[in-house]
This record gives sequence, structure tokens and C-alpha cells, in this order.
Amino acid sequence: MASGVLADEIRNKLGDLSPAERKVARVLLAGYPSAGFETVAVVAERAGVSAPTVIRFVNRLGYRGFPDFQTALRRELDERNASPLSLYEATDYGREGDEGTDSSSLIERGSRVFGDAVARTLAELPPHDLHHAVRLLSDRKRRITLGGGRFTHLLAQYLGLHLMQLRDDVRFLPDRDVERTALLADLARRDVLVVFDYRRYEEDKVAMAQLAKERGGKVMLFTDSWLSPVSAHAEVVMPSHVTAPSPYDSLVPTLAVIETVVAGVITALGDDAHSRMRHGEETATRIGLY
Repeated sequence: MASGVLADEIRNKLGDLSPAERKVARVLLAGYPSAGFETVAVVAERAGVSAPTVIRFVNRLGYRGFPDFQTALRRELDERNASPLSLYEATDYGREGDEGTDSSSLIERGSRVFGDAVARTLAELPPHDLHHAVRLLSDRKRRITLGGGRFTHLLAQYLGLHLMQLRDDVRFLPDRDVERTALLADLARRDVLVVFDYRRYEEDKVAMAQLAKERGGKVMLFTDSWLSPVSAHAEVVMPSHVTAPSPYDSLVPTLAVIETVVAGVITALGDDAHSRMRHGEETATRIGLY
């Protein structure tokens, strides 16, 4: 499955397209994103349609013409590959004379940016995926394995630590190669692999997701709005906006999604969650943690 904002736009339009336009859509999705940078003539030939049909297709997506569509595709790829350094340099963060450096302005800006990102993320969260995520994570017959990336391993740990208080069979991907290999080699049908993967996506996450799927397990993905390539193998995809008042992608909206999922798992587990939490509290008190 092609991953990306434009790919989603194309898939969402499939039901509204003519049979000829649908052929164009399938050619672009099958070779996404590289097919979108071919000429109109090449796309038309591959789809077995006329050049005007290709133009009508991109018009239906809201673009003035094929160059306009390619510009949007190029912008998407730039955004997918953006790094904190490239965002810093492109937007002049922190330069002398930059507005909003005093405390009150920073608070106002943070409130606006984070509030909007969280609101948009939750408003656009697919209800089916949220329901499926809760169902998988609350199924006590399943074993849950969580892993993240350079920064997002913190999110994997945050979700995992909550799940450990609610149910058993929850674990994290080990850092050491031998332990990680042993765990992945043991994946089976009862496993749910929860992956956190955000732009500048990590290749090992795709390989692990593919492995889990081949073994009959389920893959759950938390990612950004551009969608990690892991989405091609995921049963559940939970996208978040990552807009921040700094060059770094924000993890705040994803945190809101995680806490929404945790609330759903607590409700789904009911008395079992309550018993597990009480037993955990009693154990922690007995060994002097609380």
C-alpha cells in the first residue's frame, strides 16, 4: 500500500472516479511516489488511457494541472525527509530579531501550535483504527511488543508502562542485537508488534513489521501525517500531526492519542484492569516503592 498524504487523497477519490480515471489512480498508487514524476504521456500509456484523462484525474484532486500535482508531490517528499536542521535553516528559527522570543510570546505560541495540532490529530483519528487498537491491546490472549526510534522509543515506553499495569504479556524490543534477534525470531500469530516510526523513517522498522506480518502477527503503527512505510504492513495506523514551535517534531499530539488508547483499554478490560492495578499497587507497597 502506497504511503503518503497524496496517496491517501487518491485512494479516497477512487469511488468518485470514472473507470478511465481509476486506471490512472491505480498506476500512480502502484508506483507511488516515483510514478507521479513521470510525464503525462508516460502515465497515460501505462494506464492505457488518453493524456486528457490524466489531466482530468489531477483536476478532480483539486490541482490545476499535472505540474501543479507534481509540485505538491515534491513538497510532500521534502516534508517527509525534513530534519530538525533542515527545518531550522528553512524557517530561520532562533535568528537575531526573530519574533516571539520573550516568555509570554513563547507561551502564547506554544498554546496555539500545540492546541491546534492535538485538536486536528484527534479530529482526524480514524475511529475504526482506534477501535481496532483498543481491541488488540485489550485481548489478553495476545502478546504485546513495543518499539520506537531515536526519540519515539520514549512514547513506546510510555504506552508500554501503562499497559503493564493493566495486563500481562507486555514487553519492549531489546536494544542489544542478540536479544532483539531472539525476540523477533519468536514472533507468532498471537503477537502484536506496536511500532512508533516518524519522518526520517528507520528501515529496520519496516523489516520488523514485515516479519511480524509474515508470522501471522498484527502490526500497529503510530506515525506522522505523511505515514511511515511501515503502514504497508500495519493492521492499525494511528497518525498524528507533529507541528511544533521549534524545528523538532512534536510528540505532544501522539501522547494525546496514546492516552486516548489507554482510556479505551481500561474500559475494555473492565474489572480485569481494576484487579491488575490493585495487585500492582499492593506489590509496590509491599516492596517499599510507594
